[in-house]
Amino acid sequence: MFIDHARVFVKGGDGGNGVVAFRREKYVPLGGPSGGDGGRGGNVVFIADEGMSTLMDFRYNRHFKAARGVHGQGKNMHGAGAQNLVVRVPAGTVIKDDESGEVIADLVSPGQEAVVARGGRGGKGNARFATSLNKAPSFAENGEPGEERWIRLELKLLADAGLVGFPNAGKSTLISRISAARPKIADYPFTTLVPNLGVVETRQHDSFVVADIPGLIEGAHEGAGLGHDFLRHIERTRVIIFVLDAAQTDERDIVEDYRILRRELELHNPDLARRPYVVVANKMDVPEASDNALRLEESLQGEKIFRISAVTGEGVNDLVDKIYQLLQEHNQIEEIHTGEERVIRRFEEEAPFEINIVDGVFEVSGNRIEKLVAMTNLDNEDALLRFQRTINHMGLENALRARGIKPGDTVRIRDLEFDYSE
Repeated sequence: MFIDHARVFVKGGDGGNGVVAFRREKYVPLGGPSGGDGGRGGNVVFIADEGMSTLMDFRYNRHFKAARGVHGQGKNMHGAGAQNLVVRVPAGTVIKDDESGEVIADLVSPGQEAVVARGGRGGKGNARFATSLNKAPSFAENGEPGEERWIRLELKLLADAGLVGFPNAGKSTLISRISAARPKIADYPFTTLVPNLGVVETRQHDSFVVADIPGLIEGAHEGAGLGHDFLRHIERTRVIIFVLDAAQTDERDIVEDYRILRRELELHNPDLARRPYVVVANKMDVPEASDNALRLEESLQGEKIFRISAVTGEGVNDLVDKIYQLLQEHNQIEEIHTGEERVIRRFEEEAPFEINIVDGVFEVSGNRIEKLVAMTNLDNEDALLRFQRTINHMGLENALRARGIKPGDTVRIRDLEFDYSE
């Protein structure tokens, strides 16, 4: 089954906890703290695999969680970092953040990879907190939580040329004629419901890949029919092949069909209107097709069209040669990038916290302060004192006063809830 979109949950591994430990050797008095750090959690890494052609694997497996880092140990032994969780996707997969819609990565080339959820760093052991004033700290950090999010996967087929046309125009018959692809063929619209790929060999034994895009209808750019699902597969093709029903078997006008197809592609992505293209008048084995093809040629002001019959093979070899010629003349397009160029990494300067008042409760949120809560051992008095010093350094108390907090009011940070006092 061909699946070209999926929604999955990814979570980087949590960091291992730091440990509280002290040296206890017989002849080492006052040995001091020796708690090691926790190991870093594993990342969730998506990698493009040329052996995959569908997102079918993500239909039943929607959760991917990397392993946690190992906890620290005594004698200053640090925990081991966890291995990354590697998830394979087809080449041509676009990865987007489900909430914001931002593109995280566009994996075009086989082997290209992107980190979609980073593992948390390991917590520091108590040996890290020793100072001249506190030579025997009795607290350590918990591991940092791994990044987690829902993401969307969208597969855009990687093909050299794409067949575009209305339902029942003969695209599936054509791809079965010029390649070894064997899509379902029947005499009714929307026989093809998923894109098909075929490898075409020219008379000179050169080859290229062509995609049979399921039939478009007017309004496809707005999602009519399955417009959005179909149109995105055309975006990576270098040459567009407009396949038109010259026999007008569904009582549509061939000239109007061509106008609508051009308009739908341009409205979906203006760049598509500038791609090299070939206009094909199909079903020339039907008697009335010749007059309709002539009308199309006149409307295009003498622009060459290819008159073919996908059923009998008439004109097909000349069409294949023309497509290959255009591919040689336009060997790349702007939308196709390789290497790391399409992997987007963002650095955002974020505020340490944000305060919202909900039902009289001062709710404090923010990535930095929530991680601080998660990494603090709230059962340890020394750890709580360090936590209080840190949030004061962040300016939380001043910000709460500015929002009008009074002694006795409730403050909530993640799972931590306490009454404010000066």
